[in-house]
Amino acid sequence: MPEANRKMKDIEVPGTRQFANRVEEFPGCVDLTLGQPDFETPQPIKDAAIEAINTKSMKYSHNTGLFELREAISNYYKNKYDAEYDPNGEVLVTVGGSEGIDGILRAILDPGDEVIVPAPTYLGYEPIIELSGGVTKFVDMTETGLIATPELIENNITDKTKAVILNYPTNPTGVTYTKAQMDALVEVFREYDIFVITDEIYGENTLEGEHISLAGYPEIKEKVLVINGLSKSHGMTGWRIGYVVGHRTILEEVTAVHLYNTICASIPSQYAAIEALRNQLNVPEEMNAAYVKRRDYIYDRLVNMGLEVKKPTGAFYIFPSVEKYEKDSFKFCTDLLETVQLAVVPGRSFSEFGEGHIRLSFACSMEELEAAADRLEKYIGMLEER
Repeated sequence: MPEANRKMKDIEVPGTRQFANRVEEFPGCVDLTLGQPDFETPQPIKDAAIEAINTKSMKYSHNTGLFELREAISNYYKNKYDAEYDPNGEVLVTVGGSEGIDGILRAILDPGDEVIVPAPTYLGYEPIIELSGGVTKFVDMTETGLIATPELIENNITDKTKAVILNYPTNPTGVTYTKAQMDALVEVFREYDIFVITDEIYGENTLEGEHISLAGYPEIKEKVLVINGLSKSHGMTGWRIGYVVGHRTILEEVTAVHLYNTICASIPSQYAAIEALRNQLNVPEEMNAAYVKRRDYIYDRLVNMGLEVKKPTGAFYIFPSVEKYEKDSFKFCTDLLETVQLAVVPGRSFSEFGEGHIRLSFACSMEELEAAADRLEKYIGMLEER
């Protein structure tokens, strides 16, 4: 029998899915694994898709997406970040942010190229880097307050470095960057001939302060590729609609990958996205009010349990350390699931620098969060009695 790509032998099912897939084994399990808002897509967005299905052509759009959607994305960046992206050539509509990640990495990487990835970080970058022939270079943020400092980035740039990937607000830690911190990073990016890939899918879910987008720094525009979408901000995970903005020279290459990969994003989803970006920009603010309440609740509960944890300022995750009870986070999460039927994600899923932690999603109802906290507290009590 022919063999698959040898690199596939090293690709594992993500830790989030490993534990989410086991939930059905335990009736009554509380599931805090997936980063999926419990808010339903707003009705006006659904209605826009339904109307489009009934009244618009459902044939292929332009490969880069419907012009009206690209224009809405361009206007969003102009109005929010004073960033100029021409809807003709500098905006690409993708099948979720994930396709944007894949398209960018396949477009820029040659075999052996290194990609700096500050960690702990989202688990979806490394497999695509490796399958694209690149080398993932995780750098440890656990000693820098979970922030990628200029020194941390600069000290890891070599003649093999092709790109840096930033993800913020950060999955799994919920950390965001201030204007001063981002200004300092931009000074480093200006000095080196590397791409800066910035995954800002949680940008609208900033819970404190303002999201500082790298799109707002025209001095490095030719190096920056911004990944974004509507999955988290508008409860649209299943619609699979995202986008990439960047300088036309490199975006042309990313579009070529997209062209052969998917042709274009789903047409009903594109019309839904137009409504979201034109008329539903207040939706994230309403969701964030609920996330703040949930965050404050679970943070206080974790602190009262005696767990070391940093209060997240964005996204909807919290990342407490359980190292004093168990250094192996997979072992901790497996026992937690099987003992008290609480499903969370092991920190090791987010690189070796996440080991000893667990990720809890608070993109759930308050009732589920309260039940989860009770079960975790019960489990910790059991560990302390052992």
